[in-house]
Amino acid sequence: MTAVFQKLSRFMCLRCLKWQSPAYLHCISRDFHRTFTADTTSNKCNISLPSYAHSTTPEHVHLLLQHDMTVSEDFVSEKEEKSLLQEIEPYMARLRYEYSHWDDAIHGYRETERSEWNATNTHILLRLKDFAFKDVNKPTEFVHVLDLEKDGLIKPHKDSVRFCGDTIAGISLLSDCIMRLVAIENTNITVDIHLKQRSLYIMRNAARFDFTHEILHNDHSYFKDKRVEKGRRVSIICRNNP
Repeated sequence: MTAVFQKLSRFMCLRCLKWQSPAYLHCISRDFHRTFTADTTSNKCNISLPSYAHSTTPEHVHLLLQHDMTVSEDFVSEKEEKSLLQEIEPYMARLRYEYSHWDDAIHGYRETERSEWNATNTHILLRLKDFAFKDVNKPTEFVHVLDLEKDGLIKPHKDSVRFCGDTIAGISLLSDCIMRLVAIENTNITVDIHLKQRSLYIMRNAARFDFTHEILHNDHSYFKDKRVEKGRRVSIICRNNP
């Protein structure tokens, strides 16, 4: 097991450009899947997941949740949430919700990118970037603002390596929602992530490349069999360069 993690660490330290190589992607995927399947399946009952995660196959995802898919609840305060929304709302209110997307991944959304923020929100975003992008390529200058209406959804997808590197970090504003990750090579391996209002998620490496992710529609928005009503959700997303 130690050898596997040492090998993974060497991969994770490579420049993000190399993630575009099919050979690297295959090797990373192979090692992670080997780790998942070779782990202590016999001790399945002893595996505990973070409170924000639920999976019927915990033996296959607990390492992912330790290293590559993490959530920090209440990353921003109510006051900071209000400050971010006050800055973006005047512009977002002028946009119409869209129901088609270039890769058909998102329905019921409007979006923009911003590189300039007021002093208060600049401080919030610097805190996000320092927290989520230490030890990896620095995030891009532009921050993605994605506004998903109450009945909107994000279909299963993997963000293109042409536009995004190995790390994505996003703050969820206005509403809770459920993000679902599904292993690309074995769709029986899934994990649901409860993204609470004002939480920060960080998705990197295996979560980024070996799993699709989606935001569930309200018709399917459940966590541990408990209904999670998704209202309008605004996410503030930072990515690093490929």
